[in-house]
Amino acid sequence: MIDVRQTILDVLPKDLLLDLEDRLRAEALKANDVVRRELALNPKRSREAEGQIRFRLQEQGYEEVVQIHGGHLLTDGVMVGTNLKVFQPFARFVGAPIGVILGFASMPERNKIPHKNMSRAAGVTLNVCLQSSLFSDDKSPQPTDIFALFLTARDRERAGMIEEIAIGVIGSDYKDFVFYESLDKFLGGYGLQTETSLANPQDPQGGGSVVKLREARKLFVPPETRQDKESTGE
Repeated sequence: MIDVRQTILDVLPKDLLLDLEDRLRAEALKANDVVRRELALNPKRSREAEGQIRFRLQEQGYEEVVQIHGGHLLTDGVMVGTNLKVFQPFARFVGAPIGVILGFASMPERNKIPHKNMSRAAGVTLNVCLQSSLFSDDKSPQPTDIFALFLTARDRERAGMIEEIAIGVIGSDYKDFVFYESLDKFLGGYGLQTETSLANPQDPQGGGSVVKLREARKLFVPPETRQDKESTGE
């Protein structure tokens, strides 16, 4: 039986998840700001417009961040060797032997399966439909890959905020999560990996692995905001 949590920890860089969190939270705030300042809509239409803008901003942000961290977007959205095609950005991260295809989705609320669309329905069937003999590069899905989602749920009480970010794996029948964990809890798994490496040093002379502490993270600032500040001399 595959250890889903450990597989994802082994394949996805911690920095990727942290940068995705920063970017997607920033895009949610931006969507709220755009609707509040630019659109004269009643509350109901404002919420609907904000939801659409938020998802599109987050989707583009996701696509840009995963490529920075070595993710391979599926070429033309086609699942090679099948009749399945995705219309959202899915990125493959190379693993040995198991890889992870990571997508992005928004949840209606925490721990609730995101809406089933054509892209996600195709994604969850990867392990069933693909044939290993058809693939020869890191960009193509492999039969051992896991399809996982970076999930966000908006905060219903605070406009422009995200209530929960999580990592989830949906079963191939798209009925329930086979794995779900909040991002904060999931990130703790990387600390356990570090402790394990310290407890089992590779140096035969007894010298342990050198652990470099992560520098304090800076709040993500959209490029256009930085340009505005530079132009005004702030």
